[in-house]
Amino acid sequence: MKALILSGGKGTRLRPITHTGAKQLVPVANKPILFYAIESVVKAGISEIGMVVGDTEAEIREAVGDGERWGAHITYIRQTAPLGLAHAVKESESFLAGHSFVMYLGDNLVRDGIEAFVKEFTERRPDAMILLAPVQAPERFGVAELQDGHVVRLVEKPAEPKSDLALVGVYLFTPKIFEAVRAIRPSARGELEITDAIQWLLDHDAKVEPHIVHGWWKDTGRLEDMLEANRIVLDGLEASNKGTITGSSQLIGKVVVETGAVVENSVVRGPAIIGRGARIVNSYVGPFTSIYHTVEIRNSEIEHSIVLEGSRILDVAGRIEDSLIGKDVVIRRRQTMPKALQFMLGDHSEVELT
Repeated sequence: MKALILSGGKGTRLRPITHTGAKQLVPVANKPILFYAIESVVKAGISEIGMVVGDTEAEIREAVGDGERWGAHITYIRQTAPLGLAHAVKESESFLAGHSFVMYLGDNLVRDGIEAFVKEFTERRPDAMILLAPVQAPERFGVAELQDGHVVRLVEKPAEPKSDLALVGVYLFTPKIFEAVRAIRPSARGELEITDAIQWLLDHDAKVEPHIVHGWWKDTGRLEDMLEANRIVLDGLEASNKGTITGSSQLIGKVVVETGAVVENSVVRGPAIIGRGARIVNSYVGPFTSIYHTVEIRNSEIEHSIVLEGSRILDVAGRIEDSLIGKDVVIRRRQTMPKALQFMLGDHSEVELT
């Protein structure tokens, strides 16, 4: 069996972060989201991985390499245009070469991995297996309708969902899916929808089996989902300290301090992670916060947030909460008079002041 990991897409719901970087490389608990997908696939016993890429190909290649660090071999597949998940499958046919495969969306997280699903698929040999999970806003997802435990209909982002079972971003297929992706036509939004391809299988008497995911799953395409995934992953970490803790500092609960980080006269309340080379000085880092590499936080407070590489938060009055702060951002309080607020913000930014 092979794997297809999709890591294209523009990440419009995470702008402005994704104006300058791939959404799949935004870190959750200081590890790029895409790395969780690769680890999950390899743990399921699959080492031949096709990585579908788009405009951020160079960045993905630099971060992932050839897959050797995971014991995998990665082949990069450039999607000619972002024309849907079924289009990505269609353009990957030569790599998959008649193999059954698992397709994993690179910005999704499945807590318990996919080993059990791959094993079940291998043993039962349906034409397709779809992973489903109940969600609160099914209109944002592909939705499956079941009858007596069998899949009867799939609809992509229905205006009036008849089910709360969303398609999780993991699918298992036999080569029969290629007949389906060649047969379907673009949807109203101009894409070849994977839901239409699976519906084609259903309409042509193929065996499509559902599997309900009972552990947590997150599509990290939105800020609130990214922060929730970060919270859940951090909560599973074990405390460790490879940095330098000085002065009156306290590490409370499950706190990870990575190599070269310095915590000086500060309180870090876990679960939290402080990345390599970061400096936390006279500050408070609260629960469910990931501070990435070489970040500096001085005379400030932050919690339930993600701060990306190289950013600086300096002398900020009031606590920063529920935030995703991009690379090399500077947030500071002006010390000279008049003490006005001053910003330089990218497209689609949002700032809330209290």
